[in-house]
Amino acid sequence: MSTLRYAAADTLSLARRKLLHILRYPGMTLILVGMPIIFMLLFVYVFGGTLGAGIGGSRADYINYVVPGILVMGVAASANGVAVSAAMDMTEGIIARFRTMAIFRPSVLASHVIGGVVQTLLITAVVIGVALLIGFRSSAGPLQWLGVVGVIVMIGFALTWLCVALGLVAKTVESASNLPMPLTLLPFLGSGFVPTDSMPFALKVFADYQPFTPIMETLRGLLFGTPIGLNGMLAVAWCLLISIVGFVWSRHLYRRDPTR
Repeated sequence: MSTLRYAAADTLSLARRKLLHILRYPGMTLILVGMPIIFMLLFVYVFGGTLGAGIGGSRADYINYVVPGILVMGVAASANGVAVSAAMDMTEGIIARFRTMAIFRPSVLASHVIGGVVQTLLITAVVIGVALLIGFRSSAGPLQWLGVVGVIVMIGFALTWLCVALGLVAKTVESASNLPMPLTLLPFLGSGFVPTDSMPFALKVFADYQPFTPIMETLRGLLFGTPIGLNGMLAVAWCLLISIVGFVWSRHLYRRDPTR
């Protein structure tokens, strides 16, 4: 068997382990699914009337506006769960065992990423399902929906690599759950819940140039046919940069002295 086939076999075996963990311990997944749904219901039913009027529409219009931000929040929440999972592997000794085995070493990290992306797609499907139940409607056709899935996979892949690194660098599982927390807050500091034009100047500058805003605007454009402009290119560039940083950092942390 070639090296490539060994690598693929090891990665798939460890990815199956990650997916079995998700199935056998659904509590974490339920928490990760529940958070974006709770925020969506809160903003739609508590603030939606006022915020909908603020964007020149109604509560129904605000549902459509807020869903892209909620989807990105769900991706960030899923990546947070990967950080916890990676930290558990580090602190419980399984990584030390893997280092002694004749396996393709990067497959340990790649399995977390595969499991994280699958979990991201699951969370995205549930969030969209709930959004449809409360009035979300999109004008997107099949190709646009395929583009939405592609963007979700792209940002999920990038954030998962970053959170694998955060999980490996954490000293405890508790700290691993806290380190990625700013990622779930970035949609609030972007165009996820209100247009950036309504923000004070300094905050608007940050909101316009932080990574999640072009991603959310790209999703909005695909879902509702609004102009995407440079947002699509910026979204790809940010995801590529985050993926490279997460991959290189994770690989460095995994290769370092186990005693830290």
